[in-house]
Amino acid sequence: MLRSLTRHGGQLLTRRLSAAASFAAPQHVSVSHRGYIGGSWGVHCGQTGGAGGAVAGVTDEGSRLASAASRVAGGGGTGGLRASGLEATSSAARGISTSAAARGKPGRIKFNALMRPHHMEELQLGHKFDLKRQRTGLIAIKCGMTAEWNEHGVRLPLTVLWVDDCQVTQVKTVEGEGYTSMQLGCGSKKPKQVNKAFLGHFKKFDLPIKRECSEFRVTPDALLPVGTMINAAHFIAGQFVDIQGTTIGKGFQGPMKRWGFKGLPATHGTTKKHRAHGSIGNSQDPGRVFKGKKMAGQMGGRKRTEQSLFVYKVDPVRNLIYINGHVPGHAGNYLTVKDALRKPPVGAPYPTWGFGGQPEVPTEVMTADMVDPFLTQAYTTQKQE
Repeated sequence: MLRSLTRHGGQLLTRRLSAAASFAAPQHVSVSHRGYIGGSWGVHCGQTGGAGGAVAGVTDEGSRLASAASRVAGGGGTGGLRASGLEATSSAARGISTSAAARGKPGRIKFNALMRPHHMEELQLGHKFDLKRQRTGLIAIKCGMTAEWNEHGVRLPLTVLWVDDCQVTQVKTVEGEGYTSMQLGCGSKKPKQVNKAFLGHFKKFDLPIKRECSEFRVTPDALLPVGTMINAAHFIAGQFVDIQGTTIGKGFQGPMKRWGFKGLPATHGTTKKHRAHGSIGNSQDPGRVFKGKKMAGQMGGRKRTEQSLFVYKVDPVRNLIYINGHVPGHAGNYLTVKDALRKPPVGAPYPTWGFGGQPEVPTEVMTADMVDPFLTQAYTTQKQE
């Protein structure tokens, strides 16, 4: 089970345990690069009933780390084992709960999903969120769609996003709000268009009134001062982003348009029911329609996220971002853009340009280099032959 932690937290966990082993007076320590833990220094996984027992080390620190590591490695079980006069904590009460699907497909487990808060505290790793660096996103306006031909002559449908004076309007910290995040604002409004609470929020920080505000969770090392401008060059050409927005409202629609049903037969006795959905449930048992049944209803107008969209071009001077593909909503809608969760960026400025040792904002247009599809196809055909 610890194997699934290796991709994100396993190496850090291994370093912590190796450091603890240096002062725990071990005889020999076996900590492999894939996160398996062994040896006679106080970490043993109970085999009876899948129990994750802990044999304490020589020192209190070693026993504490050994207890936490054994629970991570052993998972849920029947109870702890007595060792060195200490009673190990029951893994069933504080162990790791994983489903059969999670154990069968460890690659699909979310970031550090197997680590519990008490594991993080005992291993002195802080909060789970702190292990992954995450910078802020930005707010953009959908301008519409266009098309360009890349260097290989391939036509690309592009959505143009405009970053209109995106600025940091508030910073939230652990000391103040209990977590770290930043509020960003985009666009502009007149004072008569907002209420007093909204107006006072911007007067407090001496900022212009923004039309749209959104909050982005970040790690503490990615916090930026209030008033910092976020340019379109915050994203680099060639990376992937997740874009969230409100889809186009379609009103009340039938099951064929809303869910793609094929409808009922056009002939064979069907009368005035050609576009109906058909049966919606059983008879007396269960005597009701199950929740979530696909039927006619309101379509669109919901918040949706398009994941892993390719950034083809970035124009820092005009604050334009060209996205390959479509994004939710009408032209003129506000969208939140942030680094892709499933395809993190490589080489993007962290936390942004002008901070953290990064140079100033570039001014040249950045265009992504794309793979020649014709050469790739020819190479694949030749390799198959």
